[in-house]
Amino acid sequence: MTLNLCVLTPNRILWDSEVKEIILPTNSGQIGVLPNHASIVTTLDIGVLRIRRFNDQWFTIALMGGFTRIRNNEITILATAAEKGSDIDPQEAKQTLQIAEDSLRKAEDKRQRIEAKLAIKRASTRVKAINPIS
Repeated sequence: MTLNLCVLTPNRILWDSEVKEIILPTNSGQIGVLPNHASIVTTLDIGVLRIRRFNDQWFTIALMGGFTRIRNNEITILATAAEKGSDIDPQEAKQTLQIAEDSLRKAEDKRQRIEAKLAIKRASTRVKAINPIS
């Protein structure tokens, strides 16, 4: 039994193939999805999508929020933005995280702090997506 996973962004299809298992970052926490999962529609948080293929190799995608629908072993993810972990430049991702952390330290008002915390969440997600679980 397999899952058909399709990850869509406004610009492209990022992933479209059969998988064995996924772990999704939802707004209420992570959920694991195996074949014959109950049908749901849920919002996605900024976080790492973990995908297990049939050779038990894990892949990651940095998701920047969105929605997912799971129904009849078909998973459709509509992501605000997404990037494969293997496509992320580690040095650039770490520099972006450092810049976001510096922005938080320099924030002078509530709005700047909120924006900086969101930037940190996006940047740290990209850093986490670089190394898939083994």
